[in-house]
Amino acid sequence: MTLPISTSLPPVQSIPSIKPPSIGPSSSGEFQSMFANAINNVEGFRKDADTKIGNFLAGEGEELHNVVVSTQKAELSFELFQQVRNKVVQAYQEVMRMQM
Repeated sequence: MTLPISTSLPPVQSIPSIKPPSIGPSSSGEFQSMFANAINNVEGFRKDADTKIGNFLAGEGEELHNVVVSTQKAELSFELFQQVRNKVVQAYQEVMRMQM
């Protein structure tokens, strides 16, 4: 008995690239807007993961690997944000320790 082998695979979704912020002369609100944008990106990844988890648990046709990828993306973006925040706080504390 032979089993039919299907050669058609679903298309692979590409991961969007992340553009680094430009480093140059800054205006007074550029850091604040960059920080708010980073928070919004992390929150967007979290919401996307929550939506995919809900769809998967409700049986709405969400595939498991998409759920895992989106949750990992949300987790990694949050960890990266935490590390950047820690470095900013560390730099601020170092500047405050400097004697004038």
